[in-house]
Amino acid sequence: MNKRNNRELTALFEVSKVLTSSFDLEKNLYSVMEILSKKLDMTRGCVFLLDKKTDEIKIVTAYGLTEEEIQRGKYKIGEGIVGKVIETGLPMFIPDIEKEPQFLNKTGSRPDKKGISFLCVPIKIEEEMLGVISADRIYTLSQGDVDDDLRVLSIVASLIAQFLKLWESYKVMEDENLLLRIQLKDRYNFPNLVGQSPSFQAVLKTVMKVAGTDATVLLFGESGTGKELIAKTIHFQSKRAKGPFVAINCAAIPENLLEAELFGSEKGAFTGAVKRIGKFEQANEGTIFLDEVGELPLSLQPKLLRVLQERTVEPLGSSKTVKVNVRIISATNKDLSEEIRKGSFREDLFWRLNVIPIYIPPLRERKEDIPLLIEYYLKSFCSIYKKNVSIDEDTLKILISYEWPGNVRELANTIERLVVMSEGRIIKPYDLPDTVRGVIKMNPKLSGELKLPTEVEEIERIRIVDTLPKFNFNIRKTAQALGLTERQLNYRIKKYGISIKKGI
Repeated sequence: MNKRNNRELTALFEVSKVLTSSFDLEKNLYSVMEILSKKLDMTRGCVFLLDKKTDEIKIVTAYGLTEEEIQRGKYKIGEGIVGKVIETGLPMFIPDIEKEPQFLNKTGSRPDKKGISFLCVPIKIEEEMLGVISADRIYTLSQGDVDDDLRVLSIVASLIAQFLKLWESYKVMEDENLLLRIQLKDRYNFPNLVGQSPSFQAVLKTVMKVAGTDATVLLFGESGTGKELIAKTIHFQSKRAKGPFVAINCAAIPENLLEAELFGSEKGAFTGAVKRIGKFEQANEGTIFLDEVGELPLSLQPKLLRVLQERTVEPLGSSKTVKVNVRIISATNKDLSEEIRKGSFREDLFWRLNVIPIYIPPLRERKEDIPLLIEYYLKSFCSIYKKNVSIDEDTLKILISYEWPGNVRELANTIERLVVMSEGRIIKPYDLPDTVRGVIKMNPKLSGELKLPTEVEEIERIRIVDTLPKFNFNIRKTAQALGLTERQLNYRIKKYGISIKKGI
């Protein structure tokens, strides 16, 4: 193998390495042209790309040209040698550019054109034309062969074409990811945390202060109060927003699997174990959310304490430690002070987690927020299900008086159900679920506040709904049991929008 072949192979190997090193378009293509210049004496190498919207061919990168010369390198399809190669899809070789009228030298980079040869090869994949690659060459009797150079440039053009298609896919994904991150940042923004009560405003004030820091946060509150929503808001409003948000429910994973899930594992660490990247490593440069941290087994608490202290994890079955850069937000619905007293939670771990404690009050402690939340979810679900419904005053009073043991999650689910099941444009008391509607029976004061016709209708509706299933939705038997005629019962079923198929 002669020296020329060795240089070609070395150049092609380095080109392929460069094009697979990153998705930096201009940097990679510049490096390619630099390799061709230094290894194979192809000077003033340029990569032109075709803009399919304007049909303009422009230099995107060049080696051996000034920025001003690059800016001048623009062609239309069919114009000059570059335009001809795009038009025909065939490579062209100009032995002496001084004697070729079609060589336009738009860049002005060759004041002395004597003795310079020009090679131009299309960059295409299958039949799709993407651009061209060109280079100058000075041939001597002892050095250089046109056929060899065209062959090398054709191989490089093919590698560039594949890189360009991958780069296009990468840019689409990058743009989509950016859009999703913007949408997530908007979704988990402070205006979407609904509440005007003093207790909830105090939560918001703390969240706003802590979001811009890396401080460890511990969220307290009953199930359904929105702890994960608060955690996501802190993450997406922080400097770590571009990093991952990784959530894990410590109560949902069996104890024997939780350690591997959190910290990772090596193959063979236990029966059936495979190499696994733990949640802490997955959350590197971002945030990890440890939900129900009060359920963390006592045996794993020292490992979590070490992560908090050293910012390193040790995968199961490995003696090596892995550094992690994560922000830790944890949440619990337990009284951790009581758990410490019982010996099921380490006090030193508690103080490590409890740097910034945030208590999220249950809905029953912030009744003034219920109308705002109802309005927010009603608008949201009407938009999702393409409906236009509202809630009347009596129904709103019942919703406000209800204790909401499931907190905001229960309220959101209830409003979604009301919107989905609504047959009219106004939601009335008899449309409410039995659990919520039962507040009328338990609250005489509320019952007295309802207008008498509304209260009578509600009682009538409940009796019909309760009686229909007892007689397998048989209209005649149900009417007899209620002391009504079949016509009267059918009228009320239609009036109250009762489904005799489902009994709701």
